[in-house]
Amino acid sequence: MRDLLHGRLQRLWAIVFKEIIQTIRDWPKLLMIIMLPILELFLVAYMGDMQMEHIPMAVADLSLDTESRRLVAGLESSNIFDAVMAVDSEAAVLRAIDEGTVYAGLVIPADLASAVERGDAQVLILVDGSDSFVVQSSYVAAASIAQVYGIELMMDKVQRMGMDSMIGAPIVTSARILYNPNMDSLIFLIPGLAAILLQLISVNVTAMSVVREREHGTMEQILVTPTRPLELILGKMTPGILLVGIDLTIIIALGLYWFEVPFRGSIGLFIWLSMIFIVSGLGLGLLISTVASSQKHAQQQTSVLMLLTMMLTGLLYPRSTMPPVVQAVGSMIPATYFVRIARGIVTKGVGITFLWRDVVVLVIYGVVILAIASGTFKKRLD
Repeated sequence: MRDLLHGRLQRLWAIVFKEIIQTIRDWPKLLMIIMLPILELFLVAYMGDMQMEHIPMAVADLSLDTESRRLVAGLESSNIFDAVMAVDSEAAVLRAIDEGTVYAGLVIPADLASAVERGDAQVLILVDGSDSFVVQSSYVAAASIAQVYGIELMMDKVQRMGMDSMIGAPIVTSARILYNPNMDSLIFLIPGLAAILLQLISVNVTAMSVVREREHGTMEQILVTPTRPLELILGKMTPGILLVGIDLTIIIALGLYWFEVPFRGSIGLFIWLSMIFIVSGLGLGLLISTVASSQKHAQQQTSVLMLLTMMLTGLLYPRSTMPPVVQAVGSMIPATYFVRIARGIVTKGVGITFLWRDVVVLVIYGVVILAIASGTFKKRLD
């Protein structure tokens, strides 16, 4: 029994040593594996802010009185809008939006002051709906500012009528945003992005390994050895774990010290659970490698997987609003579970007590994917 175990360890170490030497020799690929996630982290983090500020706005102020100037000043003081253009009609506002000069417009009627006194004043806010980010940022902000402006006018009118004692709301609502009170998009984005990048790296590290052996003819040398499929799979995964571990360290360091994202949970727990996730990603890459007929085929499968990962795992879009079939597809991607784990540990600071379901799924996923990859591997050259 001891000799059998010793022989298996020797074969496993031989495969690991071969993979390490091959990885070091292919230094351009090694450099890309280390630098690519760093580049993507910076690009997505700096370009993924969905909250727009200083949206250029055209104003058609047909009233030109104190009330209209007060409304425009309120919109500009929010830092969401900048009145960059003054026009004389609604048609001119629409033309400016069509030309792309501005993304929003404000049309104030000529009888605003008298309408305010009657209590039926109306203003028109136009938003460019061809850009979803503009709509998300400007629509709610404009409606809120207009509502506050309307309440202020109502209170002024009540005070002028000598009814100050009636001013007051029957219900006072207070809201408190947990974990991210300043609604910083990086705090929401960085933990989930780290999960996506870890899967991207781990899948790409192993996706080309087995199929590359077939195309380069080195598989013949492996076939004549007593190496078993599981030993080959584990041997190819081990250097990948080291490489992805380096990337994990870099991503955590950048998130903490460059982007200043607060890490509220246990770093040790995050690292251990990341290792489980990395193993599942490496196994998924090996499965792709064993079923692909060529490196081009493996690249195509990897590209499709990464597209589904970006869209269906909850990184950018909430899974609760997806159709059941789409949610089922996303549930077959390991990053779906690790996105929740990363946000739970980093942003909320929760422990294994709240994350154990996702952890169990990742462990089962890793074991099953390794078993399938080993079973799919065929010791033949075709």
